Amino acid sequence: MGSSILWWILNFCLFSLFSTFAAAQGGGGGGGGGGGGARELWCVSMNNAEDAALQSAIDWACGPGGADCGPIQKGGPCYDPSDLGRTASYAFNDYYRKHSSSDDSCSFSNTAALTSINPSHDNCKIPSSLITSNGNPSGGSVPVGSDSADLSSNSSIAHHWSWGLINSYLFFVILLLF
Repeated sequence: MGSSILWWILNFCLFSLFSTFAAAQGGGGGGGGGGGGARELWCVSMNNAEDAALQSAIDWACGPGGADCGPIQKGGPCYDPSDLGRTASYAFNDYYRKHSSSDDSCSFSNTAALTSINPSHDNCKIPSSLITSNGNPSGGSVPVGSDSADLSSNSSIAHHWSWGLINSYLFFVILLLF
């Protein structure tokens, strides 16, 4: 009798753990997509980009590229003459959002990259682009001032954790049967 009570307690605990984890990952079950829903992305300057290349990319983005660079002008909320990377990130992201949020629109001669970490700082709020789980732009953006950032974009981690939990559960069930 004692082992059957132990079995039910263990069964309940493992099932609860698995269910909680699956719900936190956006759905647990069907179909291979993983992570679920849309995620926020920003196009930002790369840390190792040279200042001359960044300045050239800013000039293009704010000129022929058509980015709205008013906020990075003197007196604007994103004006920071001491950090060319922050300035470039604002211009690059505005261009990226206006051009269908495709991977090609966030290159700037290899001085920019996509990130899920919100680059907003101080009074400079940089809006994100929403990308659906299939990699396509959702057509919307997160309002300026949103502080959320999705740091769990790698759905394979959730997949491996799920299988690990299932295997652990099955191991303990088999162990209790013998």
